[in-house]
Amino acid sequence: MTASIVTLNSVDPDEDLIVRPPTSGIALRGTIRVPGDKSISHRALMLGSLAEGETTIAGLLIGEDPQSSAACFRKMGVEISELNSEQVKVKGLGLGKLREPTDILDCGNSGTTMRLMMGILAAHDGRFFSVTGDASLRSRPMSRVIKPLQQMGADIWGRQDNTLAPLAVRGRSLQGIHYHSPIASAQVKSCVLLAGLMAEGETTVTEPALSRDHSERMLRAFGATVNVDRDTHSATVSGGATLSGQSIIVPGDISSAAFWLVAGAIVPDSELVIENVGINPTRTGVLEVLQMMGADIEFLNQREVTGEPVADLRVKSSRLQGCEFGGEIIPRTIDEIPILAVAAVFAEGTTIIRDAAELRVKESDRLAVMASELNRMGAKITEHPDGLEIVGGTPLQGAEVDSYTDHRIAMSLAIAALNTRGKTIVHRAQAAAVSYPSFTSTLSSVIK
Repeated sequence: MTASIVTLNSVDPDEDLIVRPPTSGIALRGTIRVPGDKSISHRALMLGSLAEGETTIAGLLIGEDPQSSAACFRKMGVEISELNSEQVKVKGLGLGKLREPTDILDCGNSGTTMRLMMGILAAHDGRFFSVTGDASLRSRPMSRVIKPLQQMGADIWGRQDNTLAPLAVRGRSLQGIHYHSPIASAQVKSCVLLAGLMAEGETTVTEPALSRDHSERMLRAFGATVNVDRDTHSATVSGGATLSGQSIIVPGDISSAAFWLVAGAIVPDSELVIENVGINPTRTGVLEVLQMMGADIEFLNQREVTGEPVADLRVKSSRLQGCEFGGEIIPRTIDEIPILAVAAVFAEGTTIIRDAAELRVKESDRLAVMASELNRMGAKITEHPDGLEIVGGTPLQGAEVDSYTDHRIAMSLAIAALNTRGKTIVHRAQAAAVSYPSFTSTLSSVIK
């Protein structure tokens, strides 16, 4: 690897990423281990805090979002050792026993931290909590979790008629409900189920489509009574359980692996193996879409680790074809759509992504940003209210693009830049640290 192909501009406090592919081209080769799954890392920290006894977590994601979760629960009296990927120890206080914090709980940029934690805080009778986040998080919709919690009896106040953070929560005794969620969202489902752990009776969440099920799997592992009806997309938790500390092994995050799957597919003469990737069926939409596009992906060493299916994934450069996807696959691929848009740019024919309006209320408006920034590089993308139409096959040129401080945008643009002519500068690329602090060094290590 030539050192100048991928560099960080350390003079800039926002760390621009500069990618200079040589005119002769590059190939990507090697074996990669991606960071621990972000969704599972959050849940392991939270359930460990609510359990009785000690929980040990191996493979935890050491990113800014899990750091935010750990910091919040430390403020409520939970002992959590320094976060590292080898072993983290959490000394839980038990259900309903978090302490009223003396300071505001800051969720940083993490929507998962804020939304899941709201269900926990709302059920802590008699205690008062203030919750905030960074500018991006304070602009993201919170009514989707506030409304079902209020139906359970919660007292919650927020800006703009209880829709935005900062939020104030006064814990109450909650009642179980059957909530019919208008959207398929694992964050909404998990929030309500976590509140249901400490509510009276049973709490059920029914969704229009199946969302990721990490909460249900982990709740069972900690000792909760959880029933799932996949036919009706429903999950039910019984209140009054006692959670017991567990030993958790976090698999690699398929959302992080997705960047390498696309990189290996679009860069000629490439072959990458991504080890220890979680392949939970509620998360594998990205694999299904890439296979529809003709990507050469092989599953190796399939196994189960702490209740989660895991495999090593081998990807080879492929001749991709455009495709159309939407509907029930979207909740299973929502985080990977930015990098799938990059795959579509290098595919032959047209790719249509629909039913993905949820991307407009993520860390950035990901539909608008991916369209605008890839078009700066010469792509042909038309933005629609709920998706994108991408005409592939047009060679890209290096350009100055912006991550909009969105970690998935930053990494997606960096992968696109590998296959362009000329230098690309990704402004504010430091955003990748939210979920993948070692992204740049890993990228450098596989360029040949």
